[in-house]
Amino acid sequence: MQSYQEFLDLSVGFPQDGFEIIDDELYFHDLNLMEMIETYGTPLRFTYLPIVSKKIQQAKILFQTAILKHDYRGSYKYCYCTKSSHFKHIVEEALKNDIHLETSSAFDMPMIDSLERAGTVTKDITVICNGFKTYQYKQYIIDMIHDGYKNIIPVLDNKEEFNLYDDEIELDEPCALGIRIASEEQPDSQFYTSRLGVRIEDVIDFYNNKIADNPHFKVKLLHFFINSGISDTPYYWNELEKYVTLYCKFKKVNPELDTLDIGGGMPFKDSLVHDFDYEYMVNEIVNRIKQICAHHEVMEPDIITEFGKYTVAEASGILYKVLGRKQQNDREKWFMIDGSFITNLPDVWALNQKYILLPINNWDSEYERVNLGGITCDGQDYYNQEAHMNSVFMPKTRKVQYLGFFHTGAYQDVLSGYGGIHHCLLPSPKHVLIRRNRDETFNYEVFGEEQNSKQVMKLLGYQ
Repeated sequence: MQSYQEFLDLSVGFPQDGFEIIDDELYFHDLNLMEMIETYGTPLRFTYLPIVSKKIQQAKILFQTAILKHDYRGSYKYCYCTKSSHFKHIVEEALKNDIHLETSSAFDMPMIDSLERAGTVTKDITVICNGFKTYQYKQYIIDMIHDGYKNIIPVLDNKEEFNLYDDEIELDEPCALGIRIASEEQPDSQFYTSRLGVRIEDVIDFYNNKIADNPHFKVKLLHFFINSGISDTPYYWNELEKYVTLYCKFKKVNPELDTLDIGGGMPFKDSLVHDFDYEYMVNEIVNRIKQICAHHEVMEPDIITEFGKYTVAEASGILYKVLGRKQQNDREKWFMIDGSFITNLPDVWALNQKYILLPINNWDSEYERVNLGGITCDGQDYYNQEAHMNSVFMPKTRKVQYLGFFHTGAYQDVLSGYGGIHHCLLPSPKHVLIRRNRDETFNYEVFGEEQNSKQVMKLLGYQ
């Protein structure tokens, strides 16, 4: 029978970019994963920070190349969507690449202020403030604008949001605003229109009635987010055309309008058969915006994107040990891991999200189909081919087995409540950050130790 390595190569082609096998063990971007396990134990979450910069640079090159290819007259600006991962090490790594930020809630603003005081950013940074805004969020925005952050752009989620800005913002120069369009949902959605944004038919009337004659404000940006993410589908292209057409009509009424924020949704590699054509999609987006603007005889807008998952997902992984093997019937074999999908990778449980799953060792062994079980006593704490589309195969061996989920860097820490209370009181795993030194050696830093019982008891009120 074939070895696991031979089986995987015949199935999907292996090794692949970022993954290779050396001496029967898996390496991730040259990182010796077994050595990490031996040093830090399992379960182990790790983040390899250079990947964040790599992804940003790839996107910037794709857009700049498309702009040159199509003689597009607008510019491109990359904003990082902070809600994907607010952690300082992630945001600081992203900011090394001459980018800007997109926020979604009140506490984003003190975070940016902290980065400015530390010298990581200046008050010239562009900050796109999205989301349905609480009073505190709006007040933070107002305070920071008055404090000299001249490129903070509140994106109006509803008509009433403008009232507080109108009452409190007083500047020598008009304050730049954006308006978010309430996009239509996907055909299979339970809703017709997004709960976020201003209705498409109300955008220009709202501007004319409330903002056009106000000397303290100018609408510079139109924003939309297509909920399918960026995808080569009729739904995506129809929605894009609709919103670019609105931009053109709005531009004729409001000459100050010069920026189109096309949101996020650039996919990340979530499986070994991922075949998304990034170059084609970016070229097509830029070309279609140009063609629609030409049809309406309007200057092409500057383009902003807000990539989150794309920026951070592929930088991280989580490693587990198989604690036990259970043959529950003739067909179903379980590998019980020393962690939980519900608590460590909540998108697996909530969205049936799939990730790249690979064994760390024993690649020369034969293979078998298995189910993976977490150690909470919850019936939904599992990972298998029925829920996650791809069959799960692991080396068939009685030796100690380790496995890893890869490209897990977006949302999972925050959704699982890093450092908080978790289902069945399972502890947050140890988290290691990895950087690359100038001599190409690796620098390891323990960002967070595994949660201990005293910390959990204190949170529960027992101490």
